[in-house]
Amino acid sequence: MTKLGILDQSPIKEGSDAAAALHETIALAKACERFGYTRYWVAEHHNTSSFAGSAPEILITRIAGETTHIRVGSGGIMLPHYSPLKVAECFQMLATLYPGRIDLGLGRAPGTDPRTSAALQPGPKAYPIDVFPQQIDLLRHFLADDFADDHPYRGIHAMPRSPEHPEMWMLGSSLQGALFAAEFGLPFCHAHFINPGETARVIDLYREKFRPSATLAEPYATLGVAVLAADTDAAAHHIGKSRNLWVTQLLTGNRGRFVSPEAVDDYRFSAQESSIYASVEQRGISGTGETCKIQLGELGQAHGIDEFILLTITYDPADRVRSYELIAQAFDLANPVAQNPPNAKAKADKP
Repeated sequence: MTKLGILDQSPIKEGSDAAAALHETIALAKACERFGYTRYWVAEHHNTSSFAGSAPEILITRIAGETTHIRVGSGGIMLPHYSPLKVAECFQMLATLYPGRIDLGLGRAPGTDPRTSAALQPGPKAYPIDVFPQQIDLLRHFLADDFADDHPYRGIHAMPRSPEHPEMWMLGSSLQGALFAAEFGLPFCHAHFINPGETARVIDLYREKFRPSATLAEPYATLGVAVLAADTDAAAHHIGKSRNLWVTQLLTGNRGRFVSPEAVDDYRFSAQESSIYASVEQRGISGTGETCKIQLGELGQAHGIDEFILLTITYDPADRVRSYELIAQAFDLANPVAQNPPNAKAKADKP
């Protein structure tokens, strides 16, 4: 059975605030654990009125502490902003506190605008994007504590030193992300909800170029998909208006909070916005739980997907909880405790 996980961006709706959005994230994580989802990832965004999640490592700590067995992780840590050693230590701490439950999803997008990205720089100059592979390599060695004898960082340990380690993932929306995942032998999640037109090329390239690593023997391909389920197809179409308008406005340079479906009904679309809105609607999957199951099944079969990471945004947080509940019921999700992580085969193959 294809596994299902969650990506939560902690959306802020019109008339609410970041504190409410974060509490909604925590409540949703607890509900999704009950529903039987495999993992729960939180995103990283900066200087935006749309999303509350700016520090995934802190939010992961709270969610892991309020749940018992669901895997919790980052979707993702935007590594160019940070020192690999510091990221390693944050996630070593999490893995030590919550053994067998922590995912470290990595991305290279800024997660913000250029001015804010500059303000996030770790020093006078930002890490150039072309050193991203070196950052990944350093991070891997810090986590494994296995620098070569002649490496300048030999003897520097990511604390706390522990047999527990986070499970590293590569996240991306382009061919380059697939290449990084393949080169380092990492499980890969393609952001289908951002770039659905490239899904086939990206997943095929990842599999073609994959090199087995110490933690993953075979490629493990996942898709991040925008999904919304409701009790009827019509209800799902109506509820989905909030996110569809937000994405439309984002693509036309107008970022804001998520408004109600009724506000979308009253919104006066320009010709350009109407065209973009129609395109945005086609990016995602919506309908009843059974409708979503069928469409996800078709998408998974077309690309040989091992797992889906579902992104759902609604104006009313109760609709978001209900959406994940309906999909879980449609898939008859098993208890996540019984499900193996993607590196289980590699570990089992070791002597």
